[in-house]
Amino acid sequence: MLHLIWYVLIGLIAGVIAKSVMHMHMTIFWTIVLGIIGSIIGGALTHMFARPRNERFHPAGLIFSIVGAILFLFVCYKMNIRFPQF
Repeated sequence: MLHLIWYVLIGLIAGVIAKSVMHMHMTIFWTIVLGIIGSIIGGALTHMFARPRNERFHPAGLIFSIVGAILFLFVCYKMNIRFPQF
């Protein structure tokens, strides 16, 4: 259960920072979804280049979650995909 709460919390933090950087407006639900998608993209990138020392935590997790969310927002912007706003 705590694992799911951790995903939502990291997703919220990464989503808020990413949408602030890209100047996007979206609901809190889509912000959390954005952060979780960013975590998946960022986790895939970090595991391709550097395996974590222990299998539970990668030190660049939050940073690459934000980078992955920004990358996802950039692709959505270029493809003209809009998220529900307030």
